[in-house]
Amino acid sequence: MAQFINDKETLVTDAIDGLLAASDGALYRLDGYPHIKVVCRSDWDKSRVALISGGGSGHEPAHAGFVGDGMLTAAVCGEVFASPSVDAVLAGILAVTGEAGCLLIVKNYTGDRLNFGLAAERARAYGLKVSMVIVDDDIALPDLPQARGVAGTLFVHKIAGSLAEDGADLETVTQAAEAAVNDMASIGKSLDTCTVPGSTKEDRIATGMAELGLGIHGEAGVEQVAFEGAISAMDMVLDKLMPHVAGKECVALLNNLGSTTPLEMAVLTHALAHSEKAQGIKAIIGPAPMMTSLDMHGFSVSVLPMTSDRQAALSRSVPLPDWPGMAMLAPVAVKPLPDGLSPIQPIPSQNAKTRALIETCCDLLIAAEADLNTLDAKSGDGDTGSTLATASRALKGSLDRMPLADLTQLFRAIGNELSQTMGGSSGVILAIFFGATGDACANGHPTPEALLMGLERISQVGGAGIGDRTMIDALQPALEALPQGVDAAALAARTGANGTAAMGKAKAGRASYVPEENLIGHNDPGAEAVARLFEGLAEALKG
Repeated sequence: MAQFINDKETLVTDAIDGLLAASDGALYRLDGYPHIKVVCRSDWDKSRVALISGGGSGHEPAHAGFVGDGMLTAAVCGEVFASPSVDAVLAGILAVTGEAGCLLIVKNYTGDRLNFGLAAERARAYGLKVSMVIVDDDIALPDLPQARGVAGTLFVHKIAGSLAEDGADLETVTQAAEAAVNDMASIGKSLDTCTVPGSTKEDRIATGMAELGLGIHGEAGVEQVAFEGAISAMDMVLDKLMPHVAGKECVALLNNLGSTTPLEMAVLTHALAHSEKAQGIKAIIGPAPMMTSLDMHGFSVSVLPMTSDRQAALSRSVPLPDWPGMAMLAPVAVKPLPDGLSPIQPIPSQNAKTRALIETCCDLLIAAEADLNTLDAKSGDGDTGSTLATASRALKGSLDRMPLADLTQLFRAIGNELSQTMGGSSGVILAIFFGATGDACANGHPTPEALLMGLERISQVGGAGIGDRTMIDALQPALEALPQGVDAAALAARTGANGTAAMGKAKAGRASYVPEENLIGHNDPGAEAVARLFEGLAEALKG
């Protein structure tokens, strides 16, 4: 897999220097590259307790991204998924620790414990006050003698950082950190493993499966389970977490493990906020990438019981772009649409023949969903079939409230329905088409003529016409032939749709952004949809 790196050997140092270059002078590094990679606060005066964390790289923004006012004083960075050396940790301690001492915040991995632990001993030999807290918040593997340290580490950074910023002594800061570690729990879930630079990716998670409880270095989790959507995934994670905070109000940290899109993370937030299993969760940090695992396509949730002190510390604002802040969970706020935007509901009426015709049209488009998506993938974003099928399902569901006995009002009502339920430019275009057709009917024009006037309106608004490689190439000849019957309209639509395959560069629509060579030999998906619709209607009417 290609990655935006220069060389595996300079990956971490390049990344650190990139972080420093964009820090506006708030951060500096010690001159020890490549073996000593320590990022420090530029404004630190050693009068307060220093907070030092770190570990292997690949978990960004942890840990260097959380160095700053109100959080860490320094971060000691190792190579990807590798603990920093004793000398690197000691260099960090000596650089930022004064008489008030320092707290080392260490995730529970053997390399980190040993290297940070020995560095602490050496620093004490220099006469410095050093304490260390081991974070072991991962609950995925209950039989593991030493639980792993994962995203709950960020709770400790923030709570201890707030106390240290206010001048609390080392004992107070350490006790608060230890109490948080004892109370918290974390677990993650992913659809895929991560890609370690320079290594072959382990593809152990099959398509359609997800792994529960995998580690932040890609270590195997407790089990692989069938993936059934965001709600199910979140509920499974909450099932594991809730016994650890039962009966307590708590805060959840929703962490992106690396490559989960913001859209997916928002859906997961919705799943968490609405789950009956999360009734005790009153506040949320995130969703955001905070403790990642390179490009892992997953998420983790950490929970911590709330106290007034913890709430104050976690909600305290810090000038760090990677810290998302804490927000109280609240019901979704909904207000009425502004005046003029609420659709006027038509007066329902029944006409069995008209209803059957509309249902047939909808069923034809629903059946063509996959084929139209495949065709659209060659000239667009592969969603034409889904867009039309979604609108068709919504339209079928709305027929009971449609004025089926009044064509003028029906065309307008269909236009309103499509404007609300059909996404993309297609929804707007068809809403204009049906609305204009209804207006033409209201002015006394017969239906075939009114449909052509509706088509003329969308050509004016959308700027497309015959020969531009759009649905108009099939729709216009079909409507022009309609007075001769549906069979004639179907033949004209098919001829027009097939003609788009031989056209050169598209002059309108999304296909106009696609190179000409990608389009030759493939029908325009909108024109193909029109052709299939008329062909299907012709067949249905014969029956």
